[in-house]
Amino acid sequence: MKMKFLLTILFLAGGFISEAQDKMLTKKQVQQDLAWVKKILDENASYVYLNGYDFNPGFENYLKSLDDSVRAEDFGLFLTETIGKMGDRHSSVRGYEPDNSLFLPFHFAPENGKVAVLYFNKNRRFEILNPRYPYLKKIDGTDIDRFLQKILPEEIRAPREAYFTRAVMELRDIQKNYRLLNKTVPEKIELTLSDATFQKDTVLVISPVDRSGKKFKWIEKFAMDYLGVKDEDYNKPEIAEALFSIKDSIAYVRIPVMVSREEAPLLFDRVNAFMKSIRHNSKALIMDVRSNGGGRRDLMYEFARYLVHPDSVYVVNAVKQRGPLPLPEQYKENLNSRYLFPLSELDTREQEAVRKFLKTFQPMYAPDNKKYSEYYFGLLNGKKLAEPSSYYNKPVYILANESSFSAASVFVSVFKGIPNIRIAGVTTDGSSGNSEEFELPHSKLRVKISTMVSFQKDGKILDGYGTEPDIRLERDLDQALWKSDTQLEKLRRMIQNSGQEK
Repeated sequence: MKMKFLLTILFLAGGFISEAQDKMLTKKQVQQDLAWVKKILDENASYVYLNGYDFNPGFENYLKSLDDSVRAEDFGLFLTETIGKMGDRHSSVRGYEPDNSLFLPFHFAPENGKVAVLYFNKNRRFEILNPRYPYLKKIDGTDIDRFLQKILPEEIRAPREAYFTRAVMELRDIQKNYRLLNKTVPEKIELTLSDATFQKDTVLVISPVDRSGKKFKWIEKFAMDYLGVKDEDYNKPEIAEALFSIKDSIAYVRIPVMVSREEAPLLFDRVNAFMKSIRHNSKALIMDVRSNGGGRRDLMYEFARYLVHPDSVYVVNAVKQRGPLPLPEQYKENLNSRYLFPLSELDTREQEAVRKFLKTFQPMYAPDNKKYSEYYFGLLNGKKLAEPSSYYNKPVYILANESSFSAASVFVSVFKGIPNIRIAGVTTDGSSGNSEEFELPHSKLRVKISTMVSFQKDGKILDGYGTEPDIRLERDLDQALWKSDTQLEKLRRMIQNSGQEK
């Protein structure tokens, strides 16, 4: 019954998108919608103007370039490109979809800055399309790096590795990509494949395929294992139990999503039981948040009960909220639900920690105090969180990747630098924005923007920068091919060999 309902919703949504693609807007309607967007950005958007980008000249030039009417799709693309430049990783423009009915008939995987071209064999395994020339070098004569930089305008301010991976996964959708390049898809497309040194090439000429020949987008094997699992499913014993293990005295926790306590109380019970059980029978703990798309901060504070020394207080996040001042109660409650509080609501010990933190805190931006709230702080107060007997006083490794997003990227940022904890993997897709969505009156496009500026301990914002690892572990070709989980295996070996990473 649920599947039938879901298919109905998808069918209806497809109809709405199709209708939006064909919809024409008059120049006056576009002008009025842009006025709405300007008002939204000027009054609500937290990241507007902070990185020096001013959207106003772009709006003016766009209006000057218009004839009497424009397709809603073209208007949507313009807004996507414009808002993407602000650096807000939670921003989006929805309600339109570029033409997308022609595809490249392969899988594309990111591998250490290169694009591997793959196929899925009959045994449901990935194989390299051409073992002598495994990497994509050009598409119709355009260098792949240049091609990738043009096809995800909404992600243009993402951290470098996050952008690369997301763009590689979008290569399949060749008609949509050519539309973004202002080109028409040809009947034949030349793919230049290269060897590992990028010195020897071969050319493959292929025809785009329709939806019947479309391949699924490449995804990490460990992410595929939890694809389609809903947040509330983590309250099921068979799913929750599988996230915890111990092997060779190394404890391991897989965290596919940042679920709330309300959605999955059983998972939180399992976290507590596991953390208590490993205190004496493990020599290290790995917490795996790779490809975790975010959610709530509840799990972060649950694990903090065991990872933060009971005598410690750490300031781990500082934010400013955009909105009416003084902030209405609803805004305050929203921040509190993220475990963020102003100085006045902290206890004496926490206030002392915040004042000490502020003496050296150098935020990369100084938001206007007339438009943004006072600072709200995220703290890890060991005295409130934990008991001395609960503290896990052994090495902890948080394994993250470029698809650790939103609350998962906050998780990584918050624990980085805490004694005994090290970050492994690659730079996260940092993001933390407290977003809101608005519908434009004429185009009916839905514009989502962040309303909160979120700073890491080092003064950098999360959005566009992410958190760099202490121990860099790249994905290799075997991992891209689903043959092994190289990052995890290498981290395990490092712990086993010495307990010290070099």
